[in-house]
Amino acid sequence: MRSTQSQLSALVTDVQSAPLMRLPTVMRWTGLARSTIYRLIAEQKFPAPVVLATRAVAWRRVDLERWSEGRPPAMH
Repeated sequence: MRSTQSQLSALVTDVQSAPLMRLPTVMRWTGLARSTIYRLIAEQKFPAPVVLATRAVAWRRVDLERWSEGRPPAMH
C-alpha cells in the first residue's frame, strides 16, 4: 500500500512541475472550456500553444502562470 501511495505522490509532483501542459490539464487548471480557450487565443487574450507534432499541442506552464497572475481574482 505504501508503495502505491508514494508512486501517486511522485506522479502528482511530476505533473505539478511539468514544463508543458496538454489541453485537458489546461482546462482543469483554468476552469475554462476548450472553446473558450481557443476563442481567447484568437482574441490574443490567452497564451498560444506550442506545437509538439502535427496533431499535438501543449502550453508552457510559465506562460499560463503569467496569464493567471494578470487575471482579476474571482468574486464568488
